[in-house]
Amino acid sequence: MDHSSSTPLPPLDTLRAFDAAARTGSFSATADALNLTHGAVSRQIAKLERWFGHRLFERQARGVALTREGQRLFLRTSEALSIIADGSDRWIEARGTAVVRLTSIPSISSLWLMQRLAGFEGGDPPLRIELTVEHRYADLEAEGGDLAIRCGRGRVPNRISVQLFEELCYPIAAPDLAQRIGSGEPERLLRFPLIHDSDAAAWRAWFAGQGIDYRPRPQDRRFEDYNLVLDAAAHGLGIALARPPLTEGSHHQRRTVQVDSHRVKNPVSYWLDRPARKPRPAATILARRIMAAAGLSEKSEENFVNSDG
Repeated sequence: MDHSSSTPLPPLDTLRAFDAAARTGSFSATADALNLTHGAVSRQIAKLERWFGHRLFERQARGVALTREGQRLFLRTSEALSIIADGSDRWIEARGTAVVRLTSIPSISSLWLMQRLAGFEGGDPPLRIELTVEHRYADLEAEGGDLAIRCGRGRVPNRISVQLFEELCYPIAAPDLAQRIGSGEPERLLRFPLIHDSDAAAWRAWFAGQGIDYRPRPQDRRFEDYNLVLDAAAHGLGIALARPPLTEGSHHQRRTVQVDSHRVKNPVSYWLDRPARKPRPAATILARRIMAAAGLSEKSEENFVNSDG
């Protein structure tokens, strides 16, 4: 290997393919993402491995996995690319509309965030929000993200977090099913299928509040996304829990009715997160607008944007 250059950098044209392959664990997925052939990706990785003099990936039956040396390189390239992305965003801010990268889960994106997005982008100064919607827990530091809205039970390591709101849940069903359910003791709900998302904790909490030990049963229905839970309830497939303020004003609310007045606090709530690093000015502006929409105090806003962890 000849690294006699005054700037002994690895071949920069290979780092994008390396970063993508490290994240996806697949040369094929990397080829699709970068609009390259599988062979081109393999050649770029091989070129990078020759430069370093050791293997960066272990080839497996399904995909690839980073070697120890590959993991070390990935940590450094992720940091470097994040710095470049951050610098790029600062350049964009100086020239025009500020860009903020926000990630969120599907349920709150469609039920709470989307109807407020135009308001968050408008105002003085205007913002442009690059919204990523996914169930995956995003690594804001490694991926150069500014803010994340998530559902959880508390703060998480390596992030600055503030609780946006909690939910007071109550049972709902389609009108025809609601007539069959009728009124009476809470045990009557157990004669019908209950619908929940990937976490049945809200149903357990609702029944526990009335002295009943509930555990999911074969006849109950589970959907990974809360939007599907609401759709299933609206189509008469069972009883779901409304979760205001998330469901307030949604079209699902007009297609279902309340079947019991008892309300209970959901064990999980919604949080706004940012990386521990100092937020960019545009991210600070968007964070303040989101917190104001959630009804947080100015003190909470100040603590979130100014905390150093």
